[in-house]
Amino acid sequence: MTAWTVAPDGITLAVRASPKAARDAIEGIITADDGRDWLAVKLTAPPSDGAANEALVRLLAKALGVAKRDVALASGAASRLKRLHITGDPAALAAALTTITRGKA
Repeated sequence: MTAWTVAPDGITLAVRASPKAARDAIEGIITADDGRDWLAVKLTAPPSDGAANEALVRLLAKALGVAKRDVALASGAASRLKRLHITGDPAALAAALTTITRGKA
């Protein structure tokens, strides 16, 4: 399984964000107790005033080589568990995520 699903105009990505970390980093894929996969991401930003969400969008856009405007928070604005929609070529985005997460977690 993966933490993302393909959509006609991109992908939907399940993320578990950990704010107030020592550094911004994509840690890899984790599997929750219920069997769902999440992309684990650490962020230095605090979870207040949307700072962590903004940092998450910035980090994922840079890692995937897309513009920030192509990464949108679909759900979970006030939660550690979030869903993001990333607009672009689904195959290219999935390949980039596979490369980023290979060997992590």
